[in-house]
Amino acid sequence: MSSFLHRHIGPDAIQQTRMLDRLGLSSLDELVDKAMPAAIRVDDGLSLPAGIDEAAALERLRSLAARNNPGRAMIGLGYHGTITPAVIRRNILENPAWYTAYTPYQPEISQGRLEMLLNFQTMVADLTGLPLAGASLLDEATAVAEGVAMARRAVRSGQVVLVDPGLLPASLAVLRTRMDAAGIEIVIGGDDLAADDNLARAFCVVVQTPTADGRLQSTAELAALAEAAHAVGAQLVAAADLLALTLVTPPGEWGADIAVGSTQRFGVPLFYGGPHAGYIAARAGAERRLPGRLVGVSTDADGAPALRLALQTREQHIRREKATSNICTAQVLLAVTAAAYALYHGPEGLREIATGIHLSARQLAGALRAAGAQVVHESFFDTLLVGVPDADQVVRRARAAGIHLRRVDAGHVGVSIGEDATDDDLVAVAQAFGAEIAGDQFWGGLAADARTSEYLTHPVFGSHHSETSLMRYLRSLADRDFALDRGMIPLGSCTMKLNSAAELEPISYPGFAGLHPFVPDSDAQGMHELIDELSGWLAEISGYDKVSLQPNSGAQGEFAGLMAIRRYYRARGEDGRTVCLIPSSAHGTNAASATMAGLKVVVVKATEDGSIDLDDLRAKVAAHAGRLAAIMITYPSTHGVFEDTISTACELVHSAGGQVYVDGANMNALVGLARPGKFGADVSHLNLHKTFAIPHGGGGPGVGPIAVRAHLAPYLPDAEHPVSESAFGSAGVLPITYAYIAMMGADGLRQASQVALLNANYIAKVLNEAFPVLYTGQGGLVAHECIIDPRAVCKHAGLTIDDIAKRLIDYGFHAPTMSFPVPGTLMIEPTESEDQRELDRFCDAMIAIRAEIDLLIAGEWPHDDNPLVNAPHTLGRCTADEWTHPYSRRLAAYPAGRSTGQLGPADSQKYWPWSARIDNAYGDRHLMCTCPPVADYVQ
Repeated sequence: MSSFLHRHIGPDAIQQTRMLDRLGLSSLDELVDKAMPAAIRVDDGLSLPAGIDEAAALERLRSLAARNNPGRAMIGLGYHGTITPAVIRRNILENPAWYTAYTPYQPEISQGRLEMLLNFQTMVADLTGLPLAGASLLDEATAVAEGVAMARRAVRSGQVVLVDPGLLPASLAVLRTRMDAAGIEIVIGGDDLAADDNLARAFCVVVQTPTADGRLQSTAELAALAEAAHAVGAQLVAAADLLALTLVTPPGEWGADIAVGSTQRFGVPLFYGGPHAGYIAARAGAERRLPGRLVGVSTDADGAPALRLALQTREQHIRREKATSNICTAQVLLAVTAAAYALYHGPEGLREIATGIHLSARQLAGALRAAGAQVVHESFFDTLLVGVPDADQVVRRARAAGIHLRRVDAGHVGVSIGEDATDDDLVAVAQAFGAEIAGDQFWGGLAADARTSEYLTHPVFGSHHSETSLMRYLRSLADRDFALDRGMIPLGSCTMKLNSAAELEPISYPGFAGLHPFVPDSDAQGMHELIDELSGWLAEISGYDKVSLQPNSGAQGEFAGLMAIRRYYRARGEDGRTVCLIPSSAHGTNAASATMAGLKVVVVKATEDGSIDLDDLRAKVAAHAGRLAAIMITYPSTHGVFEDTISTACELVHSAGGQVYVDGANMNALVGLARPGKFGADVSHLNLHKTFAIPHGGGGPGVGPIAVRAHLAPYLPDAEHPVSESAFGSAGVLPITYAYIAMMGADGLRQASQVALLNANYIAKVLNEAFPVLYTGQGGLVAHECIIDPRAVCKHAGLTIDDIAKRLIDYGFHAPTMSFPVPGTLMIEPTESEDQRELDRFCDAMIAIRAEIDLLIAGEWPHDDNPLVNAPHTLGRCTADEWTHPYSRRLAAYPAGRSTGQLGPADSQKYWPWSARIDNAYGDRHLMCTCPPVADYVQ
């Protein structure tokens, strides 16, 4: 058995025995037998290799990376060579304080990453010239689709999207997938979109600047297009190169309504296509139509500026099928990286990088023209389209010199110059065309008007250009946050488990990090072997026949699975199957994804014990039998139990001709114990950023591959029906899951699931007297998570669930999932990585909070001045000259009263929240989503 297994699983054999004794059980197998229905259990083990140790796993991944040939990527098409400063790589991408953090739904303990996201939004808003920017999207292609969907919410007339013929091919393909689901027509325009006959029918126009083949439109041309679009009531979406915008007039100044694109070239490695942070920006007034997350400025209870996620009522977890998007996981870690890149270089540094790239392109263009080659466009930023007699020959010569160029067609080659291109690279590229570089041969330029407006003027972008300063700034931000490097994050349904250093290390290998997604397959053999092997492992684990790794979030996986079902029915001539049944307790992404896929959501009731109401399911199946496409079921249920009715639910839907979608969010309870593809499901998505050890990164990256049975396999995402920009989605983080499975092996994965069940049932048992467990399954047991119910005692004490969540911060914990799926409750998932000491520390904190509530009920403290309603307590509050509260400073700050470390008291490892409780409503009423003026901080 792999030695890694004992590094990953928290409780050792002695702790497991003690915990089982508390539950009255003799073994992990007995626990599974009593908790999980026998009908869904796996009779034999998984057919996976035995687990290997960390050294062997790293050597295997090193050999796979060595079989790739990243070379110097000059292919372009939305992916560009960049240089990740070492200070950013070491202090963000390789720092668990950043990569193990969760989505900042508890803002008081997330101020560091929220500030970096605000920096990101400010960077995007400044560079695009549009005042409203979101906190990142998944990639450029999906950002284009989100921009069009946003325009659709603003313009209800028209049924056509008029698209620039220069749009990136991947963006066009993803847009087709999304608009096909919505029943919207896409028309590829001519060279002059402003004069196109289809403009009168359009609600949206999409323009790429510069175009895929490198042409940079003039400002006058773009302004004329915006004016023509607005004249017919349409909105204009600009897919813009963010680095080019340091030199040319930004979209907001020539009339675009929405700007979208990628921030990859801001220091984020190529990663064979992802993860990369997409961006979106828009004009003022579009706040409630904006997809995804938005960071805003508010105030805390002490009146100090504080940040939080703004306007959350737009989001899928609240609005469900009426949400502005299904985005759950975005690309926060990569957005933070891009923002840090802008901080490190500042406005002058970015302009210098862009100018250097452009001058290199002009120099190469001059050399090629001098040698008789045809450079098609005279106006460009970084990309040249070159006419040649034999494109294949040029590409072969360049590849022999270690450079990847793009074969456009038999007579044209594309060359895109990135920040990493050296003088020697330019010489080699010129020689591949039969030309020579000369120092004074420059040709072409920027047709667009030079940018005159300032950008990145906030002092934060001028303060951290030395490594010392940036290192200290990043450390100060990380210190404001709570991540897994500090303690347990017991979030139900989110599986915050160990993300080991051995799993993370390989993603920085050059063979993985530097690989362009469009290199020939022969130059990505190691990546393809990893992908094929990992896909096979995931198919075996889930019990399905085929897996696609393309979806780059769990919600994208949901959408991809539902689109596979829709395409399946279309191929059978059953276009009328458009009803999707969704239990009332399901994740909000389920409903939002179903709507995005063009399905009608019909809600199925839950019974008092939280399971699917079979009578209501039978009624809904009967009512929609001829139109039923699918049911989306989370298993174990969102209520944290193994429902013994799952097989019956599957049979009911299948009998009406529908498909069964099992949401893979709770696979951490099933791996090695049960396989959805074998107990009745047709399709599932798997959250690699949950069950399979990819870190959450403060809200992303995520990977949500879908697994299907054989009849749906032909309808998985492909080149014609993609859901993400890259064929393999966030391929750059797949080595993490590969290493996790390789080191755990079949036996280790099974034991991880068993211990996840053990830890959850242990917490449920210990806390049940203080806070009743709301739902249990057979044998009175829960699955890998449990819901505790403080509603009665909170009502008696005049408290809210927020008061408990914020008080937990004082005890040194991130709160469990609040008010989902049942308002006023807490859903707790400890995962298998937390040992008994950490579980006991959490349980002690919860029991102590219950005791504080009892004291409040007994009249010990006023209802408006007590440790719960005043939580969390900041260092500033606890060290203030005046203390007027009816409880001690020590009770406020150090309620645990026990050691948390081997060498000192709890005081020595105290986590201090940066902000007092934040006023969310104030922030929404006074929305500010870019860095506020310095004067505001002074006030």
